[in-house]
Amino acid sequence: MSVTLLFTDIEGSTRLVQELGDAYPATLEDHRARVRAAIAETGGEEIDCRGDEFSVAFASPDRAVTAARRIQHAHTERVRVRIGIHTGAPLRVDGGYVGLDVHRAARICAAAHGRQVLLSETARAALSSPAELRDLGSHHLRGLGEPERLYQLDEGEFPPLRADVADEGLGAPIRVVLADDSILLREGIARLLEDAGFEIVAQVGDAAALLEEVRAQAPDVVVTDIRMPPTHSDEGLRAAQEIRENHRGVGVLVLSQYMEAGYALALLQASADGVGYLLKDRVSDVEEFAAAVKRVAEGGSALDPEVVTELIVGRRPDDPLSQLTPTEREVLELIAEGRSNHGIADRLGLQSGEIEEHVTSIFRKLHLGEKTDDRVPAVLAYLRR
Repeated sequence: MSVTLLFTDIEGSTRLVQELGDAYPATLEDHRARVRAAIAETGGEEIDCRGDEFSVAFASPDRAVTAARRIQHAHTERVRVRIGIHTGAPLRVDGGYVGLDVHRAARICAAAHGRQVLLSETARAALSSPAELRDLGSHHLRGLGEPERLYQLDEGEFPPLRADVADEGLGAPIRVVLADDSILLREGIARLLEDAGFEIVAQVGDAAALLEEVRAQAPDVVVTDIRMPPTHSDEGLRAAQEIRENHRGVGVLVLSQYMEAGYALALLQASADGVGYLLKDRVSDVEEFAAAVKRVAEGGSALDPEVVTELIVGRRPDDPLSQLTPTEREVLELIAEGRSNHGIADRLGLQSGEIEEHVTSIFRKLHLGEKTDDRVPAVLAYLRR
């Protein structure tokens, strides 16, 4: 299905932080409020917000263009927002989108200057209402093979585009190191992830090489088997634990041939941030697997449903879990797997607001206190009792 993606960020945000000092947080909150107001007025769906960056999905480029104009008109000269718009068919996973179209939209945004709005050729072609567009010609965008024809929305004079210039990592592909002693499986996973827009920076067949590549490549995430040479016991798990201890910014997703809850809980013992444990069978569901890798790379968690089931079954009859409604139980299981509210809503066919209400009820019934950003560790700690 066709989706129009709109990416924004503030040009020179680092400089702005230095200039404003303690006043920057209030400026950032004001910026976010103005962007969100424009999104709401034009029927967009906020996919992600990190710092001063937004990614938004629209049903049509016309709405995205309207939102872009409202965002620009809402800001002062001091806060200079740049915007990229691209229409494509990205994969919907875990409440967000993945794939080359996502990276293309991010790269188009990164090529723009503050107060400039750029559209891709596909976005321009899909417009149903005429818009004032200036043809800027074809440009090579970093990390994309083919040049992209870009168009500027409305009048305005700007310097040459920032194409081919790295820009604070905006929209950079998630960098992955793969470790598995099966070459066929390793190549298959690499192909699946590359097709979903990830960048495979190294493939290795043993734990020692994995640790070496993590030091050399500084990836966003590692995907590793548990059992690897020389003993085929738990080399991958021990390497994963070492990576979590010594490379805090690297996510770790462990794959296992068999369900071994003890290994999964050992991996999650210190923290559920940036860690995952999945059965290898899950790889066949490309969208779900890609979503798990993305979650772990971004500091979230991904726990195999079979592990969650083992933690839940066999609990005492008087356990507060018995007070949960069937829907609340489903939501609890999906929280334990590491899914976001968006992802849970997508899976259950509910609205995000409904999920929020269920989460509040679950935390109250299980006596977990106030909901926090650390809800996955809180739920797992409860289930391990």
